[in-house]
Amino acid sequence: MFTIGDFARYGRVSARMLRHYDAIGLLPPDRTDPATGYRFYGAAQLARLNRIIALKDLGFTLQQVQAVLDEQVGPEELRGMLRLRQVELEAAMAAAATRLAQVEARLRSIESEGHMPTDEVVIKSVPAVLVAELTGTAASYQPQDITPVIGPLYDRLFPLLEAAGIRPTGPGIARYEDAPAGEEGAITVHAGVTVSAPTGPVGDTGVTVVELPAFEAATIVHRGSMDGVLTTEQTLARWLDTNGYRSLGYTREINLECPEDKDKWVTELQEPVARA
Repeated sequence: MFTIGDFARYGRVSARMLRHYDAIGLLPPDRTDPATGYRFYGAAQLARLNRIIALKDLGFTLQQVQAVLDEQVGPEELRGMLRLRQVELEAAMAAAATRLAQVEARLRSIESEGHMPTDEVVIKSVPAVLVAELTGTAASYQPQDITPVIGPLYDRLFPLLEAAGIRPTGPGIARYEDAPAGEEGAITVHAGVTVSAPTGPVGDTGVTVVELPAFEAATIVHRGSMDGVLTTEQTLARWLDTNGYRSLGYTREINLECPEDKDKWVTELQEPVARA
C-alpha cells in the first residue's frame, strides 16, 4: 500500500487532485485509516488513474470520465480514442508537444497492463558520490513542469564547470525533493553530474558541489526519452508493492547514455527503499 503522497508521485499527479477524486467518488483509496483519516492506495489503482488522466486529456469532464469508466470501456476502444487525440495534438501548436508526450506515456502504461516485466528490478547499495549541481523549482512533479526546468539547468551546468576547471568524472545525476513549505506540490529540481572536487559553492556560478550519501536502492533501467519514463516508474512501483518494499523518497535518475537522439537515452532509476 502507498500513502497518498507516494501514490501521487508514481502517478505523476498532485495529492490535492487525488483528494478531489476521492471526494467525488472517482478514485477512492483502497483504505482510509479511521483514526487518522490518512488515505492508502494499492498499485492496482494506477490502472484506473492512468485512464482518468488519459480521458481528461481527451477533453472529457470528470463526470464523463466516471461514466466511461463505469461502462468498462475496453483497452482497444480506449487506445483508439487516444490515437485520435494524438493526431489532433500533432496538428496543434508547438506548445502542445509536451502534453502530447504525456498522452503517449499514459497510453503505453495502459497497453502494458498485465504483462509488465518486473525481473529487471535490482536491489543494490548505492555508494556516496560527489555531485556538482544547479538547482531550480518546478511547479509540480509532472513531466511538463519538470522538463522546462531541468533542461536549462543542464545547459548552464556544463559550461560553468568547464570555466571553473572542473571536469565530470561520471554520469549526470538528477534528483528531486519537495519544495519548502508554503509551495504545495512544487518540486526542487537538482541537475547534477559526478565530479571529484571539494564540497561547497563553485565561486559565484550558482553551482554547488555536494556529497550525496550512500543508500539502499531499488533500481531499473529506462531506455528512451524521459518523456516516456512513466511506464518504467510504474513497473518499479508494482515491484515494490509485490515484494514488500516501501519508498523513502523520490527516484534518482542516473544518465548512463545521453546521445543527441533522446530515443536512444539510457537512464537508471534509483529509488531509495526499505523493507515495508
